[in-house]
Amino acid sequence: MTQDQQSDHLAETRAQILAAAIPNVAFDGWSKATLRRAAQDAGIEEGKAQLAFPTVQDMVVGFVHHVDSLMLAKIADLPLDDMRIRDKITAAVEARLDVLAPLREAERRAIAFMALPQHAAAGANCVAGTVDKIWRAIGDTSTDFNFYTKRLTLGGVLSSTVLFWLGDESEDYAETHAFLERRIDDVMKIEKAKARMNSACNPEGRPSILSALSRLRYGVANRMRP
Repeated sequence: MTQDQQSDHLAETRAQILAAAIPNVAFDGWSKATLRRAAQDAGIEEGKAQLAFPTVQDMVVGFVHHVDSLMLAKIADLPLDDMRIRDKITAAVEARLDVLAPLREAERRAIAFMALPQHAAAGANCVAGTVDKIWRAIGDTSTDFNFYTKRLTLGGVLSSTVLFWLGDESEDYAETHAFLERRIDDVMKIEKAKARMNSACNPEGRPSILSALSRLRYGVANRMRP
């Protein structure tokens, strides 16, 4: 059996374990105890559960991917063609908050878990993966330096907004939505400043060095697809 086939074979098992684990995370956190109990509650043999989630970190990463899937399904229902870029970003972040609402304590514990030094790299990879999925979902096709700056910028917006949301007790998370709007305003100001700088530095519209390097790396035809 290939790794891909095994991964597909275990997808349902991982989903069952996560479904059983999430209600208990508030009490036991993301831990070996939670993994064992979830496997038992789901009626999954210990050996199979170990294959599905070899470590607790794998289970937390699986939770993040689960949230990503729910978020992407929600984004897919948005009228993106009729929206400005800032509205797309705002709606995408709000879509993530919507799917996290019933998973708030699990998300809180996941962030705390990934903040530990031994899990920091995995946590950073999860954030990077999430923001890349968001940009793809809303139609980003950049391959130049913007590919990286967009993801770094959105990573900061998303992370800070989720952290703010976790402590927000306002009705319908009104304060979080206002916080997000301010973060998006800041980003748009930066983007406008970058555009003015690029125009001033390259008045004749010649391809930049970064753009040329990007083409060498990715190829002209190998553009990201949403």
